[in-house]
Amino acid sequence: MQIKLLSSKKEKFREMYLTPEIKADIFKKYGKSEKDTGSPEAQIALFTFRIKHLTEHLKGNKKDLFTSRSLTRLVGKRRKLLTYLKTNDIERYRAIIKELGLRK
Repeated sequence: MQIKLLSSKKEKFREMYLTPEIKADIFKKYGKSEKDTGSPEAQIALFTFRIKHLTEHLKGNKKDLFTSRSLTRLVGKRRKLLTYLKTNDIERYRAIIKELGLRK
């Protein structure tokens, strides 16, 4: 079985912006540890990173409706997590908002 090589244009789309090392850094900084992937702060930080990346992509590709929908869904997920954190622990909510530089 031979592996077909991709053209340079397609290879450009295969570049990963969210490598395992970047994820580990995000979870290490905002979570309790590098392995803590489930805490609200870690999830909010990861969603924020992805939202910033998709926003930059949409600035150059305004007609990319799939990415636009994905961005909307991510913002909604982040908003739900922020609401959860706000109702359960207001101090952690204020800390993550300040650290990530989010409005609200």
